[in-house]
Amino acid sequence: MYLNSVLLAGNPQGGGGMVQLVMMGAIILVFWLFMIRPQAKKAKEQKKFVDDMQKGDKVVTIAGIHGTINKINEDGTLQLEVSPGSYLKIEKSTISMEWTAAINKPAADKK
Repeated sequence: MYLNSVLLAGNPQGGGGMVQLVMMGAIILVFWLFMIRPQAKKAKEQKKFVDDMQKGDKVVTIAGIHGTINKINEDGTLQLEVSPGSYLKIEKSTISMEWTAAINKPAADKK
């Protein structure tokens, strides 16, 4: 009797490791679907947006500065006209895609 209880107590079920492995895989899959994939997609859209900017586009920086692109430089910067005759040199990556899209919407869409 004592021998049987020692043998049973020392030998937990063998299938528990497989269930934990499957659960860990499911957690990683959910994390990838809801966190990594959308973030990578948004980064790709931001890069395309920055690459497609042209002179004359109205933009908003992530700091909230509104202006018009006056010149695009080869070193990853651009010259932003914030008021007639006032220019700022800023990095392309500081342009906010969401805020720029919001100010460039037609007036009919805002109603």
